Amino acid sequence: MTVEFRNSGGTAVRSGTITLGTHIIGALGVDWATITSTRPLPVPVAPGSRRSGTWTVCVDDWRVPLGMHVETRIVTVAWS
Repeated sequence: MTVEFRNSGGTAVRSGTITLGTHIIGALGVDWATITSTRPLPVPVAPGSRRSGTWTVCVDDWRVPLGMHVETRIVTVAWS
């Protein structure tokens, strides 16, 4: 998953985390579980600039039986 970050503030972002919420969806559209993973942000992000980061989202194969799929629906960022 690739996410672009834009720093619209006046100071550089020097640290932070991104949390990805990956949902396991059943064949009939039922949301069975959400697996979260937290990774560091691609820092620094200078004021007025953009930076993107790419993360691989992994889910154990036993959690996604035949007919089910995964979707990363939630992205939360905390920076300092």
